[in-house]
Amino acid sequence: MDFIQRQNYLSAIERYVDKGLILVLVGQRRVGKSCLLAQLRDLKQADPHNHIIYVDKEKREFDFIRTYQDLNDYIESHYRQGKKNYILIDEVQDIVEFERSVRNYYNEADTQVVITGSNAHILSSELSTIIGGRYKEIYVQSLSYAEFMELHGLNDNDDTLSLFVNYGGMPGLARMGLDEDIAREYLKDIYHTVLLKDVVMRNQIRNVTFLENLVSFLADNTGKLISANSISNYMKAQGIKITPSAIIHYLRCLAQAYIIRPVQRFDIHGKRLFDNNEKYYFEDHGIRNALAGSNRSGDIEKVLENIVFQHLNRLGYSVTVGQLQAGEIDFVCTKPGGLRRYVQVAYIIADELTRKREFGNLRAIKDDYPKYVISMSPLVTRNDDNGITHLGLRRFLLNGLE
Repeated sequence: MDFIQRQNYLSAIERYVDKGLILVLVGQRRVGKSCLLAQLRDLKQADPHNHIIYVDKEKREFDFIRTYQDLNDYIESHYRQGKKNYILIDEVQDIVEFERSVRNYYNEADTQVVITGSNAHILSSELSTIIGGRYKEIYVQSLSYAEFMELHGLNDNDDTLSLFVNYGGMPGLARMGLDEDIAREYLKDIYHTVLLKDVVMRNQIRNVTFLENLVSFLADNTGKLISANSISNYMKAQGIKITPSAIIHYLRCLAQAYIIRPVQRFDIHGKRLFDNNEKYYFEDHGIRNALAGSNRSGDIEKVLENIVFQHLNRLGYSVTVGQLQAGEIDFVCTKPGGLRRYVQVAYIIADELTRKREFGNLRAIKDDYPKYVISMSPLVTRNDDNGITHLGLRRFLLNGLE
């Protein structure tokens, strides 16, 4: 099987159809945005009242559409009066001044514009400038554990979870297979494509060697507090001179291409965000693993943190790192309306020292919001530990925090 219907994203799209908004599917290349757009096309084509105008900038047949004038001409020649026109454009940032064309059609009667893109800065800055707030971003991530099982035709067991932990959720792995050498080579190829197209070329970066070294550093330090100054000092010790301001620029470019996601620190007692020292997680932990090497025994905690962070985002939480006077909480998770959850991540709670560290930090929080420890401890599914919920990783990935 190499195709699944990602109903949660299709439902999110449907919620905003006919609301006078441009719908923008954003996320790293190869996470499945094109497939979602094709699924939407096929669903809408089934209704004879609809007409589809479909542009896929990753296909050679659309190479001639290079500027907004080309796009206008193409849409005009295919537009059908008396029908509901769905204008679907894949990888729209590859069209120069695309926003000028999109503006012409998004508020037309009986017209819905849906676009995809792989660069956060290009999309947000250009659309905001032209049409203000009249667009809705739908963030598309790589496959969840449940989707990974469905796509690969696997059952929920320890072996399947191990495959997911190692290789992540890039949909193209279904065609390549889960052979270790082939899978890791494929994941590295995706990374290099994204780095070249959406970081180096888009931002005209010249110091590509340092950029690659920076990503390797982030892979080795996933889930650790990092500042531009600390990276600069580390690189200086390796004989590489680079300023903190240059590092900030590179980090921003990597985040805009959806390779990494920065996570701010939140002062739990002071109820405020800190302005410096962030953590960085990868959009897909399989790509992170491919860059960091094949041995998970030494970095399993980092990988699990990355997996839990990704899934908390899928569940709709806004995630920060919790800061206490005497320690740290891996994740502070909030939703609109003031709903908050605290989450610690551990590999295995194997001894009393580990238990005190993971559960003790949560007990130091003096409020009544729900608190969780997520681990791969054997036989743990969902247990209560004096008011703190201990969740097994598989249970969390399939059922969330509830």
